[in-house]
Amino acid sequence: MSRRHLGIFTAAVLAAASLTACGGSGDDSAASPKTLTYWASNQGASLEADKTTLQPELDKFEKQTGIKVNLEVVPWSDLLNRLLAAAASGKGPDVVNIGNTWSASLQATGALVEFDDATLQAVGGKDRIVPAALAAAGAPGKPPAAVPLYSMAYSLYYNKKAFADAGITAPPTTWEQLAEDGKKLTKGGKWGLAIEGANPSENAHHAFTFSQQYGGDWFDSAGKPTFDTPQNVSAIKRYVDFMAADKITNPSNAEYAQNQSVSDFANGKAAMLLWQSAGSNLKTQNMAADAYGVAPVPFLASPPAGGKKVNSMVAGINMAVFKHTKNKDGALSFVKFMTSDEEQTLLNKTYGSLPAVKTAGADPAFSAPEQKSIQETLVTTAAPLPQVPDESTFETLVGTAMKELFADAASGKPVTEQSVKAKLTDAQQKMR
Repeated sequence: MSRRHLGIFTAAVLAAASLTACGGSGDDSAASPKTLTYWASNQGASLEADKTTLQPELDKFEKQTGIKVNLEVVPWSDLLNRLLAAAASGKGPDVVNIGNTWSASLQATGALVEFDDATLQAVGGKDRIVPAALAAAGAPGKPPAAVPLYSMAYSLYYNKKAFADAGITAPPTTWEQLAEDGKKLTKGGKWGLAIEGANPSENAHHAFTFSQQYGGDWFDSAGKPTFDTPQNVSAIKRYVDFMAADKITNPSNAEYAQNQSVSDFANGKAAMLLWQSAGSNLKTQNMAADAYGVAPVPFLASPPAGGKKVNSMVAGINMAVFKHTKNKDGALSFVKFMTSDEEQTLLNKTYGSLPAVKTAGADPAFSAPEQKSIQETLVTTAAPLPQVPDESTFETLVGTAMKELFADAASGKPVTEQSVKAKLTDAQQKMR
């Protein structure tokens, strides 16, 4: 990772490092080789829901190996900064979940164990893993920095009753249709589309997809940022305009950063949602599976020259091991356990995602409509975010710029091409 990259996160790293020190994660492992600390990303409806899902599996691992795993579920709004802090300080957990888009950035810190052929063999073997998932686990030409755990893609979730009541007979296939449908659905205190406007990573994922459709890129072939191009300005404005211009998104969504948009959809406060593998989360919140439909994410009706047929990033969660662990063998044993056929089937069923292990994917549970839609997107219209060292910086800077634009929209301040370009130019300058 470059000095520039680390400099951007200095304040966050220092703050998160203090939290890590207070948690004593690294000290636990040093004092007890039979103990591991695991930071899991928030996949379910809440942090507590994830603890309920994961703890029985950790207990099972302890029974099998004698190794106790101390679990902390970390919200997405905190995860990247805390991972960077642990990488910089050499203190923190033994095993972590990372968004697969961060793989190259975290690999560039030199803090993660690399999964060369021998290490992959120790956790079950390279041939077991879905190749596309493994390709999003590290920088090109280098051994993976992590092992895939859950595979996902974005879909459009829509409330069937709300659509029927509004006279809408099919989910939108273009953004223009989505905006028009959203206006019909926005009434009586309910809204057309729920958005996670204060979540930088979530914002950046949509920035990537919209940019691809407008023919843009966030980095050039040399890995240099190209944030403020006309294509990217148009892409960001289109997304923020769901709140700013179309007014189909509740202004309160500008403050959402911890899956509140999923709750709004589950509770009938919004009729549409763009999300990764939302089904299990919706079930947890008592939304019946037949109450909503799942469709591909829309495209532009008339894409400009160079526009790509991309409607999702290749999404997923990977497991990584920090080099500072005092129990590398135990950590690798835990990775092997979590990527076993049994755990892959159980956990991906629970979260509605797809297994990253080929043999587990044959389970009939992964042929449900939602999983079929995700699989189709991954095979046909998803693209990986650029695996460059500064990718996580892109997510933070551009995602935060979008957060600020949503805040402007929520307060009634106009969101113009000029204001979008100014935010993206400022973000690009911070990369240099």
